[in-house]
Amino acid sequence: MATSADVVVIGGGVIGLSTAYHLAAAGQRVVLLEKNALGEGSTCRAAGGVRGFFSDALNIEIGLRSLAVFERFGELFDTEIDLHRSGYLFLIDNEADLVSFEQNVALHTSLGGESRMISVAEAVELSPLIDPRGLLGAAWSPRDGHCTPEAVVQGYARAARAAGATILPHCAATGIEMEGDRIVAVTTEAGTISTGTVVCAAGAWSAAIGSWVGVDLPVSPLRRQIAVTEPVAGLSPQTPFTIDFSTSFYFHGEGGGLLLGCSESTDSWSFDTTRDPAWLADLAEVMENRVPALGEVGIASGWAGLYEMTPDHNAVIGRSRTVPGFLYACGFSGHGFLMGPAVGEIVRDLCLGVEPTLDVSALDVERFATTGGRRELNIV
Repeated sequence: MATSADVVVIGGGVIGLSTAYHLAAAGQRVVLLEKNALGEGSTCRAAGGVRGFFSDALNIEIGLRSLAVFERFGELFDTEIDLHRSGYLFLIDNEADLVSFEQNVALHTSLGGESRMISVAEAVELSPLIDPRGLLGAAWSPRDGHCTPEAVVQGYARAARAAGATILPHCAATGIEMEGDRIVAVTTEAGTISTGTVVCAAGAWSAAIGSWVGVDLPVSPLRRQIAVTEPVAGLSPQTPFTIDFSTSFYFHGEGGGLLLGCSESTDSWSFDTTRDPAWLADLAEVMENRVPALGEVGIASGWAGLYEMTPDHNAVIGRSRTVPGFLYACGFSGHGFLMGPAVGEIVRDLCLGVEPTLDVSALDVERFATTGGRRELNIV
């Protein structure tokens, strides 16, 4: 048990582990605390999508920078993450969304992304399981895809330890000690760690961490459920990450079957990750509409996890103005896993007081008191 550190990171998902790695590689004495197993909170319950295609320019830049790391993850971290660059396919069934996605494609390509609008016939060719009835078009981002979150967690954890970080799973932070507006220590189940800097990367649990130092982090837990089917006959290994945008239904290849997800008919805003059988009726309804051919395919497994939602569906990343030693990177609203590599670099720079690789000042939590938010539209 370390008794002191330059930086204590609270949260052992991809954001926390990436941050710990980048700080340790920069010569900082880092301790990372995770109350459960690494990645157990939200990261390893994610669908595993990786993309740079968003409606917000900053999210595009973060996503593209992270995607470049995922593409070289095996080389950089000696860990294979089963990356499938099968693309992202957004199916569009109304005129307003069609206009919005045309704008998103223009923005994405202007920032170095690879995407384009395609016809319904082209969408069916890419993702043959879909029923095209009601569709007006689609947006196609071929460089994107999906990988295995557990492998990314282990890769970053191993690299962080090799760089000198102390990684402590099953060791919960229990409080932050202050002297005036200055952080002096973090208390844990196993003892106290002296430090002047804390990074909150606790995902859906971040609001509670912020309250320890009087910082309001508007992050709320929202349950999302996932199912994995039995093997699907004739399924192409290049099946894209396909999203029926208006219903939030999505699927991508998983082994010989498909990983499926959609929102619940009644949102569950709590930390409850119990699988609700009623959700299967929600899933069946959207499947009947968009992929009726899967009606006879059985469900083999599934799980529930938590999105860490903010009011504008965008992350909060920054340094507290009232407690300068408190930094935060949370509230990613369903796209935290795919942003982990770049966010780790950004938080490292914020901790070290140097200009970040990307300017994330627009994601400071203070935006809710000034501009009212910065909304991201391309989420499910």
